[in-house]
Amino acid sequence: MGSRNHGDGEKGNYRNPCLTMHQPWASLLVYGIKRIEGRSWPAPIRGRLWIHAASKVPDPVTVKAMEDFYREIYAVDGIKDLKFPENYPVSRLLGCVEVVGCLKCEELSCSEEVPEGVRLEGQTDYCWLCENPQKLIIPFEMRGYQGVYNLERKIYEAAVRGLCPVEPPLPVKFPLPSPQDAFSLKPGSLAAYSSVSKASQVEKSPTLSNAIAGAQGAASQFLKKVGGKSGVIGEVYTPVSTRTRSKS
Repeated sequence: MGSRNHGDGEKGNYRNPCLTMHQPWASLLVYGIKRIEGRSWPAPIRGRLWIHAASKVPDPVTVKAMEDFYREIYAVDGIKDLKFPENYPVSRLLGCVEVVGCLKCEELSCSEEVPEGVRLEGQTDYCWLCENPQKLIIPFEMRGYQGVYNLERKIYEAAVRGLCPVEPPLPVKFPLPSPQDAFSLKPGSLAAYSSVSKASQVEKSPTLSNAIAGAQGAASQFLKKVGGKSGVIGEVYTPVSTRTRSKS
């Protein structure tokens, strides 16, 4: 896919922004399976976002619940054969995605310009819209931090040379209202959306509903163990630092 990178960290003082996430969500994002990163706060950057996997090893129940969830939402769009990562490494820099926008979940759920499966991912307050996944050929060990933070220069210089493109199961392009403005796709930018829009009425089979419930349950149980807090659909939050809040 072509890149729409308008500069790393065009807003704020981010040079090479990175986000630490728990597994399996981190790898699912870098492999292009996950298209929406859910947060309780709006995305403070546009462009390349590096993804780092936290140190908590995911249990098999959590992994299975999330893989089942993605199988079901891709099936809505006719994709039947998903290839998941062979493993979910921890305490590693995994790769990067490109954040092209951020919407409220109500806006995303009513957007007729994205596949139904993408709309099903948007279940948190703020939905970071991610494209152009790339993974590191050899993920390497590093420490993570809270919120969005800058990669150290020496880590960035090593990582950028080891990237390889990923072909997502269903490539998605999120249309920018104003292509010249990297921040044009932001909460409130889709002013014409309606909570009863046709696009929001995604038919949920019993299997799909069970997969969504399973993902929610797995995320809740996982976060009880790590002492964090979450929205739904397995979106795991790192607590937001004071620095990140001020930049948001």
